[in-house]
Amino acid sequence: MSNASKKYLVAVKQVQPKLYSPVEAIALIKKVAYAKFDESIDLAFKLGVDPRHADQMVRGALVMPAGTGKKVRVIVISSGDKIKEALDAGADEAGADDLITKIAGGWLDFDRVIATPEMMAKAGKIARILGPRGLMPNPKLGTVVTDVAKAVKEQKSGKVEYRTDKTGIVHVAIGKKSFPEDKILENFKAMITAILRAKPSASKGTYLQSLTISTTMGPGVKLDTLEVINLA
Repeated sequence: MSNASKKYLVAVKQVQPKLYSPVEAIALIKKVAYAKFDESIDLAFKLGVDPRHADQMVRGALVMPAGTGKKVRVIVISSGDKIKEALDAGADEAGADDLITKIAGGWLDFDRVIATPEMMAKAGKIARILGPRGLMPNPKLGTVVTDVAKAVKEQKSGKVEYRTDKTGIVHVAIGKKSFPEDKILENFKAMITAILRAKPSASKGTYLQSLTISTTMGPGVKLDTLEVINLA
């Protein structure tokens, strides 16, 4: 058995078979975290939706109030003065046809893509590249915009996207292990509120079925969903 596995087993033994309050759970996952790198704090929501139906898909984007602790590489597909506006706001790269050609050639050294509306027809040429990677600009996610400076700053400051997978689960990172507990809780509240507000009208029965929090390498800690809802 590897050393990491032994550490994981030690961590697991400290997690009781009960439902924790958000405050208790955050303190616990920080306590039992053992990896040497700065792990992400991850949430896994099991929602009462059927994502096979478009009207039950839960998807959105949210700026984390305390940031994400992650450096995000942002590019902007635009034209004219918007290119300089994007670069001045902190975009890692901005351009028009030249940038589209570069991506079509295999360049993928970025985490987010923002586009202005007039460039979306041309951006369609690389949809088959960006789409499967979840990088295609989307108005619903705030990545097809006219105010590129604002969009770039939001992405750089900690805007995260979330969506249900085919089993109705939403996986999303809300910060880093190194964050103070109050900052993790701040981001936690913001994400919970966003998920609850995103409940599809077509969803029936219990919407928030379960919620687990963990660090990247650590064990999952199950939360009391009633306390979570009350917190939001």
